[in-house]
Amino acid sequence: MTWPFALPFAGLLLSIALGPLLFARFWHHHYGKIAAAWALVALAALTWNAGLGTALAAFVHALLAEYLSFIVLLFALYTVAGGILVTGDIKGTPATNTAILALGTIIASVVGTTGAAMILVRPLIRANLSRPHNVHVLIFFIILAANVGGALSPLGDPPLFVGFLRGVDFFWTTQHLWLQTAIVAGLLLVIFAAIDAWRFCAEKPSSTDGTSEPVRVRGLVNVVLIAAIVVNTLVSATWKPGISFDVFGTHVELQNLVRDAVLVAIAGLSLWLTPDEHREANGFNWEPIREVAKLFAAIFTAIVPVIAMLNAGRSGSFGWLLDAVTTPAGAPREVAYFWSTGLMSAFLDNAPTYLLFFELAGGDPKVLMGELSGTLAAISMGAVYMGALTYIGNAPNFMVAAIANERGIQMPSFFGYMLRAGAVLVPLFVLLTALPIHPLLSPH
Repeated sequence: MTWPFALPFAGLLLSIALGPLLFARFWHHHYGKIAAAWALVALAALTWNAGLGTALAAFVHALLAEYLSFIVLLFALYTVAGGILVTGDIKGTPATNTAILALGTIIASVVGTTGAAMILVRPLIRANLSRPHNVHVLIFFIILAANVGGALSPLGDPPLFVGFLRGVDFFWTTQHLWLQTAIVAGLLLVIFAAIDAWRFCAEKPSSTDGTSEPVRVRGLVNVVLIAAIVVNTLVSATWKPGISFDVFGTHVELQNLVRDAVLVAIAGLSLWLTPDEHREANGFNWEPIREVAKLFAAIFTAIVPVIAMLNAGRSGSFGWLLDAVTTPAGAPREVAYFWSTGLMSAFLDNAPTYLLFFELAGGDPKVLMGELSGTLAAISMGAVYMGALTYIGNAPNFMVAAIANERGIQMPSFFGYMLRAGAVLVPLFVLLTALPIHPLLSPH
């Protein structure tokens, strides 16, 4: 297969990146149709190249082996996190803001970056709504809670769950990326605290009537349900009954079916046990997860030809990309993997970008977790950390910006946000590249 077979995938990602910017109203009403059209073009190309049977088998594999578990986990986390309501009067002081951002960073790897953003963004906005300088608070919240904090587990960020579905151990990123994540997150919190303190000192304190409502967390049953999601995912990774079902050549394993069924049941329990007013107070609605479901169904379909070309190695159409991230002897250039994965994640989407470079590195999870652990670390960090560089790098980024704009906080434009986030993050990524920490991001 040659490079034109990758055009539907490229067109889909460009549509996702540019559609909300260039024709927002049309995109909002028709994004599902646009995504489906690109997916159909990819399937038509596969049919023309390899026949209807092969195209159908590839489509079934993409949906059942890759997409189904991915979207079910996101759906469960989104539903359960949406039932947790934080109420009360919170003052947007530098100490309070730093504490909220630190909390969001810590819980992101447990409830997911989407879950952490949904739980904390509205209390954070309420706390800072009266401050004349509050945009920086939301920018750092996107960077930390909606991206960097999700680097330590497959529940944290979609690309890592894609890796988990491909065979990466559940706790691999926890064991191998905790130091890098602690360094990046710690430095970001210090930078934020300094900027927020400077801004806060320059502002006139708002007057208060002396009364305040204590902070309360409602819908605590959902905390138990989140723990159930974690346990369920862990059990599915260790329970191997050896039973599978063949669907058009795709082997669907029993443990994955049981895991997904339990996740759906947990989401149903959350809807049943959580009072409706909690979700209403959170401004909860189904549109964000509906959009993610439609777009990623198309992404996992349109990426099939790209993965086939990557599997062809140096003799395939993506041989040039393989040359860029490997030495002439075939050894991976980990710095190149880190920056290439990261920059593509920032401007496209980090889950399919992770999958692209995962396959480019060989696609064998045992090898990548072993002798190529530095390469897997580079791919994982690039996909998660640099998803914060733009609004389109990770799904929660746009969600947080949209909620902030709706509540009266004038968030920067696409390029305005990119410049602000880049000014903070790029120097940290350069530092991370140079630090002699394991797994070492060796340039050679």
